[in-house]
Amino acid sequence: MSPPRSGYTFRAFFLGALFAAVLAAGAPYCNMVLRGSYMTQDFSTPGALFLFFFLVGVFNALYKCVFPSGGLARAELLLIYSMMLIASAITTCGLSEYLLPIMGSWLYFATPENRWDDLFHPYIRDFLVPDDARAIKHFYEGLPTGASIPWDAWLLPLLGWSALIVAVYFAMICVAVVLRRQWIEREKLIYPLAQLPLDMVRQSDESRLPPFFKSASLWIGFAIPCLISSTNAFHNYFHVFPQIQLSSGIGLFRDTVHLPVVLSFPVLGFAYLINLEIAFSLWFCNVLVNVQKGLYGVLGVTSGEALDTFSVNPPAIAHQEMGALIALVVLTLWVGRGHLKDVCRKAFFNAEDVDDSDEILSYRVAVVGALTSLGFAGVWLYLSGMPPLVALLFLISAFAIFVALTRIVAESGVPEARTPMMPQSFVATGIGTTAVGETGITALGFSFTWATELRVVVMASAAHALKLLDGQQGRHRPFFWALMLAVLVSMVSSMWAILDLSYRYGGINLNRWFFGGGARAPFESFVARLLLNPTGPSWEGWFSTGVGAAIMSGLMLARH
Repeated sequence: MSPPRSGYTFRAFFLGALFAAVLAAGAPYCNMVLRGSYMTQDFSTPGALFLFFFLVGVFNALYKCVFPSGGLARAELLLIYSMMLIASAITTCGLSEYLLPIMGSWLYFATPENRWDDLFHPYIRDFLVPDDARAIKHFYEGLPTGASIPWDAWLLPLLGWSALIVAVYFAMICVAVVLRRQWIEREKLIYPLAQLPLDMVRQSDESRLPPFFKSASLWIGFAIPCLISSTNAFHNYFHVFPQIQLSSGIGLFRDTVHLPVVLSFPVLGFAYLINLEIAFSLWFCNVLVNVQKGLYGVLGVTSGEALDTFSVNPPAIAHQEMGALIALVVLTLWVGRGHLKDVCRKAFFNAEDVDDSDEILSYRVAVVGALTSLGFAGVWLYLSGMPPLVALLFLISAFAIFVALTRIVAESGVPEARTPMMPQSFVATGIGTTAVGETGITALGFSFTWATELRVVVMASAAHALKLLDGQQGRHRPFFWALMLAVLVSMVSSMWAILDLSYRYGGINLNRWFFGGGARAPFESFVARLLLNPTGPSWEGWFSTGVGAAIMSGLMLARH
């Protein structure tokens, strides 16, 4: 048997960049123009899976029929998919469909009634936003006939933001490299979301069509949700077709809260790959939180605190869940302290007994790169208006959330997950708005451009891409460059597509959330609210955070 072929070929990099660009530009087109499915909004990355399904099951299979020895190797296919994973975390709610609208919403939605021009416009640094009011107006409403896109108005601000974002994404990849061996080899997390692409290419080097596509069970499982979804889609156009209800709810506590009951086929499929303990915990904790919300409502428990639109409500539960999230990160790092010690010994003292030859970056590059990138990000945030302490706390909070979400998805395989509390609100309520200052609050508001909702993050995509490498022989340093190429290609492709579509049709006409409520929210529910109602530290919030951390710590200690 011949040895497996390398995945680090020119055609693999080219096709990976091409598919990443298509996905990055196509996803905004799908939800802005077609008003169709959100193909890159969650960790399940349906757009990447669809394109990969086509690539492996159609394109590569047909190519092998003509050139039996010339098809894409398994390693090449997985590299291409890894690049699409990175693209999925950037193109829509991961970055681009928040970044561009928020860069203009501060001006477009300013009115005499909300007084934004007096309230926080003086605190906006010039390099954060376009300085052409007409360019922003036409971005939201569309260009007049015969006018051209004012690329020059966006160039310098986008270059400034890109410097920060690339540094943050590089740091995310470095952290994923540092944690890879602990999670994959020592704790043996199963990464349920990585199992489907791995199954698609299993034995693909030995046959024209992998066994995955020859399975009768696969096509039966495929046909059921396809038939139901198609029937519901036809119902929207032809009412002779019935509508099959897949969701309902159970009212609790005088209908103050509803426990959703949903038949989700992706969740059903991925849940099969996780153990019963995790599946039960996800269900039970969700029920418990809904019961807690209901009790708060029935007993009239309220809070004078208000969080941003993207955080969980009520605030007490948001703080509680944030405490649990922080405990998860701290205890996860504590469990892996032996490995982290080895990483530091290799990074700073070149310990010969620590082997990092199978990583995509040496531990020295990963550790120093992460620290340097975060230092650069801290300086950038300081220049944007954040005090040094605020910038430090914000970065620590943000990366704690990134690590926690990555861990949760890697272990549980939940296709949809998001943070209970935005890092901006955690910092502002934690130390008080008076300590943050007017300029700091404004700068925190603009950080929602790249840290919003957090329904999909590059760190999770990178971690799953590293899982796809597990078992492949040889050195994998080129894999890092594939991921960074995907970052750059996806950013350029998605931003170009969004700017082009917005100036052609008017962004406000394309997507009501990204160009409406989502674009206003950072300034409406965060910046303006905090500037109008300055507060000190939220001790009630800290108490809830401590309660959540204590409960999570107890559960994790009991498990271990």
